[in-house]
Amino acid sequence: MAEIAPSILAADFANLQRDIEMINSSSADYIHVDIMDGMFVPNISFGIPVCQAISKHARKPLDVHLMIEQPDRYLLDFKKAGASGLTVHYEACPHLHRTIQHIKEVGATAGVALNPHTPVEVLSEVLGDLDLVLIMSVNPGFGGQKFIENTYKKIAQLSSLREKSGYTFKIEVDGGVNLDNAPLLVREGVDILVAGSFVFSSTEPLETISLLKNT
Repeated sequence: MAEIAPSILAADFANLQRDIEMINSSSADYIHVDIMDGMFVPNISFGIPVCQAISKHARKPLDVHLMIEQPDRYLLDFKKAGASGLTVHYEACPHLHRTIQHIKEVGATAGVALNPHTPVEVLSEVLGDLDLVLIMSVNPGFGGQKFIENTYKKIAQLSSLREKSGYTFKIEVDGGVNLDNAPLLVREGVDILVAGSFVFSSTEPLETISLLKNT
């Protein structure tokens, strides 16, 4: 059984409290919050004030995904805004070990995300320090994209590294997740499924979350 993190990026921003309360009443485990700066990715979502507003209504931990350049500048601010976990991108962090330690120092769980073109081997020196590895199964920046098939191979490689080394980090996947690929992802070793458009475009989002969770 997977853990589920509905992505609030796909919610109705004019009715954000309503959609957060829907997640609260669901079987989801987290609320996934995508932060985009228009520089690291070609889109802008929202920042610290909106994260803080989400936190006021959320009864699930906030899984905050920082798709931004120089994330170290904002780690403490996002923790104060309600983040339970902070995930940064390998591609945005020239001093990744230092950034991971900084996340832990501010009191959040530490995650690192990999873009589709980035091999899992680049994390070999820091896997033992991580609580989570996020595999992007689409190119980050926009919701509703098609799932990249090579993701299965990357997850299998990462899961194998975790098992061989005895690490305890969770594997999360984000992008194009649905009921067709979710069982395959879980079989390869995924612990957390992020789903945005698939949940929020559903006529029965509570049921959709439940079905994903029981894949």
